[in-house]
Amino acid sequence: MGLSVSWEVVLFFALGMLLLYGVGWLLLVPLKKGLWFLFNSLVGGLLLWIAQLAGGGFGLTAVINPFSAILTGFLGLPGALVLLIQNLL
Repeated sequence: MGLSVSWEVVLFFALGMLLLYGVGWLLLVPLKKGLWFLFNSLVGGLLLWIAQLAGGGFGLTAVINPFSAILTGFLGLPGALVLLIQNLL
């Protein structure tokens, strides 16, 4: 009473697992990048808010809106400095 599995079943099982891995990877990578971009945008907005509080007495202000938060999140500290310098001009 032996259990026998044909090689076609093993081959299709392996191909199915590879396909499942590929689809999972294609769905997971954009999600991770999107969440990272959202996190950076929130940090950018927080950074602009802190700059607004610290530089308000000196006349160093920046407009905080979704565009500036996304720009600061995408570019980081140089993006925040660009927005502050732009408001000085």
